[in-house]
Amino acid sequence: MLMDSRLEFADAADGSQSAGTFLAPNQVDLEVARDIANGQPLYLVIQADAAFASSGSATVQFRLRSDDSAAIHATTSTGHVDTGAEAFTVWSAGHTKVIPLPLEGNAYERYLGVQLIVGTATTTGGTYSAFITAEPHGWKAYPDATN
Repeated sequence: MLMDSRLEFADAADGSQSAGTFLAPNQVDLEVARDIANGQPLYLVIQADAAFASSGSATVQFRLRSDDSAAIHATTSTGHVDTGAEAFTVWSAGHTKVIPLPLEGNAYERYLGVQLIVGTATTTGGTYSAFITAEPHGWKAYPDATN
């Protein structure tokens, strides 16, 4: 699988957060990364690189949103994909979600970003990677980011 660094939102980003909404380290500027699919289906891939942990009953949720600014506002941006809140225990090391991106009827604004939403309690561990690809099948993460 080919992966374009301009379509990567996070690479082993820290998932240890108090309850709240947190923007992944990188955003995709659709004015720079133009025609990223050229008519092909695209997929958002989110993977737990290290298991999420919590001393409470934290929930973990990811959302793909677009906005007119790279800051990707939590409530006024446009929503495209939402994993729904899940118990932190679901996000064990290697747990991966591959989600087809909607192409019709949901206009994308200039910047794309992934938000991590931690609910109920603080997460005390865990890292995640998130990116867009046209070829999700057969993708596998290897130690030390040597994909």
